[in-house]
Amino acid sequence: MIHGAHVIIYSKNPDADRAFLRDVLELPNVDVGNGWLIFGLPPAEVAVHPSEANTRHELYFMCDDIEDFVQAMAGRDIECADVRELGWGRLTTLPLPGGGAVGVYEPRHARPDPMN
Repeated sequence: MIHGAHVIIYSKNPDADRAFLRDVLELPNVDVGNGWLIFGLPPAEVAVHPSEANTRHELYFMCDDIEDFVQAMAGRDIECADVRELGWGRLTTLPLPGGGAVGVYEPRHARPDPMN
């Protein structure tokens, strides 16, 4: 029934953020016209958390080793937030050139098999 998910990052500077995802994070992409890029993502998972607001959604990228990721970003002159040790993983925040930020974490929780 479901064969994928489409995530949207809203940005004040979408061209800069698209270039960042393409050139820095090296996500595969297709140009669907006029430089409008759609990016491929690694396998994903979704969790439902309790909240008083039903319109809040978050995006996190996952990595195998958060220290390696932070070091790789530093090599590209990108300063991530300090790594926080949380029960479910080790988390940093990656600044986007458009002014936003996205979380990146090394999971320490059980992971489901990807959907086929």
